[in-house]
Amino acid sequence: MTDSFEYAALLQLIDERSAAFRSAVAAGASLDAPVPSCPGWTLFDLVRHLGTGQRWWAAIVAAGPAEAPPAKNAAEVPREPEALLAWYSESNELLLSALREAGPERECWTWWSAGLSPANARGVARRRVHEVLVHTYDAQLAAGAVQPMPPDVAIDGVAEFLDTCNSTPAAWPHEAATIHYHATEGRSWLLELDGTGAWPAPLTDDAATPSAAATGTAEQLLLF
Repeated sequence: MTDSFEYAALLQLIDERSAAFRSAVAAGASLDAPVPSCPGWTLFDLVRHLGTGQRWWAAIVAAGPAEAPPAKNAAEVPREPEALLAWYSESNELLLSALREAGPERECWTWWSAGLSPANARGVARRRVHEVLVHTYDAQLAAGAVQPMPPDVAIDGVAEFLDTCNSTPAAWPHEAATIHYHATEGRSWLLELDGTGAWPAPLTDDAATPSAAATGTAEQLLLF
């Protein structure tokens, strides 16, 4: 796993980004407002998705090591704006409480166990930081008031996405390739795809010309 924030900082970021998410939802004209970056979703759908996810991962962390995750809670989600935001706040606190109780090294089920991110509470906390970060952007976009992402959090978001969502031992079925990601803030990453899978790799001065490259701010790369 590439460098990340300390565990306590990850929990603080979950809380801070969740506060920004709630503010964006509250600023929306209606919970029925469409979310342009999530076609077919409304603001209500976005809050339900994120809050349900916080509750599910809280249960996963609390359960500890397991072969399969617990079932998702199908309880009804309130539709009235104030009650919905209170429900989301409770969802977020359930996750934070589970993460605090667990500590960073408690193992748990994850869907990324074959990748580079750890299958423990630390890996869950980092994943949830960036889930909330991106969905805060979605909510702000729906409300017509997008705010810049904190650059250091967006940089970690690119690294986390490569570690968690892109790394896999599943063989790349095409000709071996490399993808270079360059953030204008000064960070770069290399993703190698070949018969061993897809893996982030160190970027060296003598690295061959990549098969493809993407350049932009860390926020642009994360949303790409």
